Amino acid sequence: MRTFRLAAVALAAVAALSACGGQDGSGTPTTMPTSTGASPVTDQPPTPSTGPATPTPPSVSTPPRATTKPGGTTKPGGPTLPPPVAGTELTGTIVAGVEANCLLLDGYLLIGGPRDVLAVGARVTVTGRVQRGMMTTCQQGTPFVVEAARRS
Repeated sequence: MRTFRLAAVALAAVAALSACGGQDGSGTPTTMPTSTGASPVTDQPPTPSTGPATPTPPSVSTPPRATTKPGGTTKPGGPTLPPPVAGTELTGTIVAGVEANCLLLDGYLLIGGPRDVLAVGARVTVTGRVQRGMMTTCQQGTPFVVEAARRS
């Protein structure tokens, strides 16, 4: 008996919703797009406009505001400068990352380089470039592609 009541309620809901489809509230059917997404062609020509089009004024952008850094110096807003393409040098002691085979130096994730030089606990100087958009499995640090490394 319960299944019959559920089916009757579902059928009534479908009938009510299908009766409303295709109308815009005024009782007239609305035009539905075709399978290509284009509106179907009708026999009625489009209504011509009754006057010149009013141009929209160009938008005015305001320059970014300056922000105050701790210490009282101001820094203009906007994007920051990207890191240098190559030749950035980092010096410090390598620490292990949370994932296996992940090496960190001052918050940078070392990618590539000679593994005999780049070892946990070693004090090194590495040269390379920051690669911010690179995806890694290490889940920490900013990727830094090592081009050269030496013990220091």
